Amino acid sequence: MKQDTGPGQFPYTRGIYRDMYRSRLWTMRQYAGFGSAEESNQRYRYLLSQGITGLSVAFDLPTQMGMDSDHTLAAGEVGRVGVAICSLEDMRRLFAGIELGKITTSMTINSTAAILLSLYVLVAREQGADLSKLSGTIQNDILKEYIARGTYIYPPRPAMRIITDLFAWAGRELPEWNTISISGYHIREAGSTAIQEVAFTLGNAIAYVEAAIDAGLTVDSFAPRLSFFFNAHNNFLEEIAKYRAARRLWARIMRDRFSAKNERSWMLRFHTQTAGSSLTAQQPDINVVRVSMQALAAVLGGTQSLHTNGKDEALGLPTEESARLALRTQQIIAHESGVTSTGDPFGGSYYIEQLTDEIEQGAVDYIERVDAMGGTLAAIEKGYVQNEIQNAAYEYQQSVERQETVVVGVNRFRQEEKDSPITFRIDPEIEKQQVARLRELRAGRDNVVVETRLAELEAAARGAENLLPRIMACCEAFGTVGEISDRLRRVFGEYREG
Repeated sequence: MKQDTGPGQFPYTRGIYRDMYRSRLWTMRQYAGFGSAEESNQRYRYLLSQGITGLSVAFDLPTQMGMDSDHTLAAGEVGRVGVAICSLEDMRRLFAGIELGKITTSMTINSTAAILLSLYVLVAREQGADLSKLSGTIQNDILKEYIARGTYIYPPRPAMRIITDLFAWAGRELPEWNTISISGYHIREAGSTAIQEVAFTLGNAIAYVEAAIDAGLTVDSFAPRLSFFFNAHNNFLEEIAKYRAARRLWARIMRDRFSAKNERSWMLRFHTQTAGSSLTAQQPDINVVRVSMQALAAVLGGTQSLHTNGKDEALGLPTEESARLALRTQQIIAHESGVTSTGDPFGGSYYIEQLTDEIEQGAVDYIERVDAMGGTLAAIEKGYVQNEIQNAAYEYQQSVERQETVVVGVNRFRQEEKDSPITFRIDPEIEKQQVARLRELRAGRDNVVVETRLAELEAAARGAENLLPRIMACCEAFGTVGEISDRLRRVFGEYREG
């Protein structure tokens, strides 16, 4: 068994800060967004009143896919799995009465991340926030979309250009902003193992670092603002070891592979969300137990922020009551369990240390195979990463069906189900209202200015200049998410999985 240094010391197996939660608790976020901007704003205000310490925004599928709410393909999807945001007006409504300069915000958005960040920055600037101190995270992780999720727009290589443009622009304009949240969460939700989650997440991170360096950035100019997003799944001890292994492996990659000199470039800072795929529609009350164990594993593993799922999320969007209960779960861990009194409480456990070593080595083996293929982009284009995850998901499902893996309430310990409890519903009128507002916006803005700015963005995309200032200018003139995305589609095309 290896003995690593203490918390706050390279390679950070035991935590990236010396005192960990003794000096500062993790940020308690509750992922939320649905329907209209006003409705989501009300939920944010409620969660803030209940003690969350950071906002986390969910966007609807049309917004994620670069489509306005009146697009033909948006019909029936507006405001369903997140909030509908088409323009600066919507973003103003989303954060009305919330001082963005005084809170951190995480935005789960990828293909249209540059547009949504621009809208957010414009609202913060209107509020008088100091942009040099504006703090938060934009997910901006396109590679996992090709691997596991599917909300991509452009082919991988031009999509990577937008990401590195955002790195460079935010490094100058938003020095405290986390410019990417490299996500293993969706890889795990798609059925990967814990080892695959670490390996493919860090493999994606390597690709982003290489792309940024190739774009002319020095590693220490952007690496300290890279952040990560992991799943908290059911195997309690394996999950604790997973976070420790990821932290240690990333520190070595950054120092030894990329020659980063800034210690903050070596530190893997991560957000965790409990595993949505582990929740069951059967006996939904027992999801409270699952979420509690998963959240505790994330804390014992040293997470920097945490979202806890609602018990009813296998049935629909969480109700206000279940969102509050999920938040209370974090607060009980923080204030009643005693686990925050020491950094890395499981450090030195023979089994945890063995698991940490095994996960790290398994991840290294995968990364070496991906490197031999020419890197993550090449491995994605060959379908290797996707196939590995699909095979793991299939094997897991087979083990459930053979009852080798027990899922309480599903393949054992069942009970006769009553009618499903009433879950949160989206008013179908919201879509009509959103479309009407969008059309009113287009009629009332200066469309000559909008067209000029969109044309300038298209010209920039055909050249080599940084796209963020052009995107910001389009947003400021009330260009919409769909219009901006369409101009980039003209230049970059759309990705079709082969």
